[in-house]
Amino acid sequence: MAQRVNGKLSTGAEGAETIAIDALGFLAGEPERLARFLALSGLGPHNLRQAATTPGFLAAVLDHLAADEPLLVAFAAARGIDPAAVSRARDALSGPLAEQSP
Repeated sequence: MAQRVNGKLSTGAEGAETIAIDALGFLAGEPERLARFLALSGLGPHNLRQAATTPGFLAAVLDHLAADEPLLVAFAAARGIDPAAVSRARDALSGPLAEQSP
């Protein structure tokens, strides 16, 4: 679980990584969720571990959650966090989408 600072969820780099790792665990906890993530990301069981070590992977996990509102809400409820914390964590990992170059 991400750290809480003064009652608020920390979305610094460490807190953001924690949220993303929790999100990956959440996806892996249900075969259908994991299968959809793998299918949409182009990953498979054979290269998931390797991909997890690459820059941007954790942000991509959070992007996947944010793109599916029911999944996002389910994750946030299961972890007891505000769904907006996922977007803040994603931004902390790789910057806001609007600031990225194409």
